[in-house]
Amino acid sequence: MGKTIAEKILSKHAGKDLKAGDFAICSVDFTFGQDGTSSIIIDRIREMGLPELKTKFCMVIDHSAPSPSEGVSRVHKKMRLFSQDYKAHLYDIGCGVCHQVIPESGMILPGDLVLGADSHTCTYGALGIFSTGVGSTDLAITLATGKNWFKVPGTFKIVVRGKLPKGIYAKDIILHIIGSLGADGATYKAVEFSGPVIDQLDIDGRMTMCNMVVEMGAKVGFMPVDKKTVAWFKKQGIQRALKPVTADSDAVYEKVLEFDVSKLTPQVAKPHTVDNNATAADVKDIVINEAFLGTCTNGRLADLKIAATMLKNRKVSSRVKFIIACASRNIYLAALKLGYINTFIKAGGVVVVPGCGPCVGTHNGVPADGEIVISTANRNFKGRMGNPRACIYLASPATVVASAITGKITDPRRFLK
Repeated sequence: MGKTIAEKILSKHAGKDLKAGDFAICSVDFTFGQDGTSSIIIDRIREMGLPELKTKFCMVIDHSAPSPSEGVSRVHKKMRLFSQDYKAHLYDIGCGVCHQVIPESGMILPGDLVLGADSHTCTYGALGIFSTGVGSTDLAITLATGKNWFKVPGTFKIVVRGKLPKGIYAKDIILHIIGSLGADGATYKAVEFSGPVIDQLDIDGRMTMCNMVVEMGAKVGFMPVDKKTVAWFKKQGIQRALKPVTADSDAVYEKVLEFDVSKLTPQVAKPHTVDNNATAADVKDIVINEAFLGTCTNGRLADLKIAATMLKNRKVSSRVKFIIACASRNIYLAALKLGYINTFIKAGGVVVVPGCGPCVGTHNGVPADGEIVISTANRNFKGRMGNPRACIYLASPATVVASAITGKITDPRRFLK
């Protein structure tokens, strides 16, 4: 009987043959924490008195960077001291979001098993990596042993067909899929994406989709490892040979789901759940107070290009706070070179340090009571951006920018050539 990608990667790391539903102890290739989760990791490691870490580990200061408070500054100092004591790599303020800087680093490659103390670790499945989020104590156990236990997930195969219409992007596709399946529609499953539309997507778009599989409950998502993947790694300066893991032709899937996106229109997730799906037309004319472009979902160069193209010779509505955060320093520098940052500032936008801030509501854009935000982030739960009395709509970069221009939720196709 053939195996899925998840079954193959976990079998390799367990050193024995596994199938969906099996439990196993697996060796872990790479781990990380961020400034919202690393404090507990550090405490557990210190309590255990470990002389050294048993697996590769890095920390990223991205959720509150630079520090907005005295308490956060203490956490950052704690991380810096720990990184020195244990010779763990630290990405300090300004480096960017963990889910961008870690793939850029070349420390993880297709076929690896990665655990991160962050729920959107599933992003790296876009590069053929089994990556999933765990709690801080679970991560500390991995650092102490080099291993952790896994239940092998069953797999859904999602095939995306059709011709991608103008104004429709990876974010629209994944919002549509989550709306169709529901927030618990793929709980503890692996998802393998395939089909002609997936093949057409660039790596930025594939990362967007894998980033959000957790919003339908999935453990991990996978994209094909193809020529685009190889080219992406080479662009990061990573020359090592890739060893992609592919599903067998007779692999057993729990479900095979097909989506034809030929007639898809711009999508929006309404407050306060990601599966509260609508079209931009359904919610047109809802007045917004803030627009946010960025995050580990849509703060990459392809997203910034869409925004800069739409904003050229245009202005953001005077009623809207338009905030932009690049996903990494490398992306920030590339956007500067291409003139995107200049375009954003001239249009009336505010560019903040690469990081998570506005998305998680720690700083750099907390909305006021009753304010309405449209964001490229991955979550719109009540209080997600720092104020439970605000409302968050999720959409693609194009829809967010169109809405920032008009001051109300707007179908972006009117601004696209």
